[in-house]
Amino acid sequence: MSVKPYFSSSSKVWESPEWVFGIEEAGFSGWEISADGNYRLEKPANKQAICDVIESTGLAVTVHAPYADLNPASINDPIWRESVRQICSCIEHAADLTDRVTMHPGYLSPAGKLLPEKVWEQQKEALRVIGRCACDHGVVACLENMINIPEFLCHDPFELLGITEGIEGIGITFDIGHANTVRKVDGFLAQIKNASHLHIHDNHGSSDEHLALGDGTINWKKVGHAIAAGYGGEVVVIEGRSIEEAKKSLDVFRRWFV
Repeated sequence: MSVKPYFSSSSKVWESPEWVFGIEEAGFSGWEISADGNYRLEKPANKQAICDVIESTGLAVTVHAPYADLNPASINDPIWRESVRQICSCIEHAADLTDRVTMHPGYLSPAGKLLPEKVWEQQKEALRVIGRCACDHGVVACLENMINIPEFLCHDPFELLGITEGIEGIGITFDIGHANTVRKVDGFLAQIKNASHLHIHDNHGSSDEHLALGDGTINWKKVGHAIAAGYGGEVVVIEGRSIEEAKKSLDVFRRWFV
């Protein structure tokens, strides 16, 4: 079964949603909503504008939960609770649009570095709460691997698998661009059957550049073949900065992912 290409751009969360019509015009099957800025789904005016665009296109939808300033692994209880609340709120408001919501893990704050086991358990407990919310709303909440910032959790596929194991309602988003910044693309591809959702974008292996496919150092022929052979999902989200780059990425996607 061929996977379907979606497009997402977190750089456009403060723009009005008219740009989304270009996603369909470029040939994508869907849009992953970055639910931040003007796209926070709990705000009725935002959601209505989003729904108007969706209804005017043939685009399917997935959602990326907000992450700016949130830390679901925080040892500061009010911060932890607010982080979990915002992710759960996103899931609740996304449930009539999609069955997939991606979320970021937390990170080690300066205080958290002194209590790494506590940080791990805080993240696990956050996932338990979020997983219950996801189940209640018919959604899979997918935890994403992170870039090469040491303080973040979940750089490694086995860390991601371990922290989500056995938690109902929780899945995994593999981000191949993020994996390249920690030199673990091959490790993630070896576990591709465990991915519930996929993000792809390019970089040069040192920072999260979100380049068009083919503009960095990732071997997309190898990645595309591995995903086509082992991924059990239907959607691959290309992340980028503009519709022009989206079109370039889609050309590479069509060459190697089908």
